[in-house]
Amino acid sequence: MYQMIIGLILSCSLLLNTTILSGELSAAPAVNVPVLSIDGAIGPAVSDYLIREIDKANQFKQAPIIIITIDTPGGLSASLRDINQRILSSDIPIACLVYPKGARAASAGTYILYACHVASMATATTLGAATPVMISGAMSGQKKPKQEGDKPTAMENKVLNDAIAYIRSLAQLRQRNEEWAELAVTEAATLTATEALAINVIDLIADSPQQLLRALNDSTLKINQHNKLSDLSNAILDFREPDWRSQFIATITNPNIAYILMLIGIYGLLLEFYSPGIGVAGVTGAISLFIALYAFQMLPLNYAGLGLLLLGITFLIVESMMPSFGVLGIGGLVAFVIGSIFLFDSEQSQFQVSLRLISAITIMSALFIIYVMGALWRLRKHKVVSGIEEIIGAEVKVENSFTGQGYVLFNGERWAAHSAVPLTAGEVVIVKAIDGLTLIIFNNNRRLP
Repeated sequence: MYQMIIGLILSCSLLLNTTILSGELSAAPAVNVPVLSIDGAIGPAVSDYLIREIDKANQFKQAPIIIITIDTPGGLSASLRDINQRILSSDIPIACLVYPKGARAASAGTYILYACHVASMATATTLGAATPVMISGAMSGQKKPKQEGDKPTAMENKVLNDAIAYIRSLAQLRQRNEEWAELAVTEAATLTATEALAINVIDLIADSPQQLLRALNDSTLKINQHNKLSDLSNAILDFREPDWRSQFIATITNPNIAYILMLIGIYGLLLEFYSPGIGVAGVTGAISLFIALYAFQMLPLNYAGLGLLLLGITFLIVESMMPSFGVLGIGGLVAFVIGSIFLFDSEQSQFQVSLRLISAITIMSALFIIYVMGALWRLRKHKVVSGIEEIIGAEVKVENSFTGQGYVLFNGERWAAHSAVPLTAGEVVIVKAIDGLTLIIFNNNRRLP
């Protein structure tokens, strides 16, 4: 009897252990889902950050999906297309989420949302207004306001048609609403999250990355013409913040920072060439100038604006070295201001030099020119005395005691002198006349040392 009870207990224990072990073996290991973010204008720094993270995830192929949260007013066309190329070529599905509540995917953000394998929005978010003028640089310097009946130029038609074709191709690839995509470009149409879901612009509404992850669990996603079932039951969100490289690029590609670095570089090198020394100015200037050039090639640089800026700096330097009574100085200031305003060819304030910064540097340059012109004016008004006029009335010092002929010191030089009265060594007297190379000193000019 006891043996049967013991056997029954051992059997139950073995069955329980087998069940627990089987459950542990069947449980899938946890996987990390990278969560990237677009927060602000889309530029070179955002492009570098997203591309490197997407490439890293595709290289290791451990993530089942990549999530990108979007909150942007738009950005540069070049950066947008670089990001979309990586999204379209990714072997890992990418889900975009307009997040948090109150965020928007305007302009370039709409194109990115259309390119993603899964397009989603949080409630109280918007997308649209994807006209090409908002995602690329201005096409002709100062843009004139459109009048009723005005026809678009050939260049405007070219840019518009290219943008329409681009967003329609994305809509066709992801099987989303093509007609509204075209309206977003041609008429700057916008939608709320609920409206976008109703007309097949987005795939679903999710108020957070966690909710999006739950909604996509066990769903079928199309990757490179193949359907893939996504198992996200054990997925853990891994929020990837921009590293030091992305932060550095974001700093130097700020137009104001790049502008200041360029000025430091130019003036530093000029100072080094003008007054060679330890080399601090030259080293600082060279480093600053190369960093500025690296930033310029990533920004929508206007070469006409850069040329005017350099011309203005040249005029200001020439004015300081070879005064022209303000002609070069004033011309340099005008060229400097115009060049600074048109240095970056973009209508977005995030990619333009601040007018306050331009004003501050212009005022400093103007004050410098005023100082140079004032010094020149004072120099012209001051009467320069030299030769005999400089000697007569000057004070001289008696070298050795003498009466009649002797020697005195004037400006470190030894001169012959004549005095009718005795003079003692070290005595200071005044010159009243000059006879050839002899200074004449009279009695009433005598002064004690």
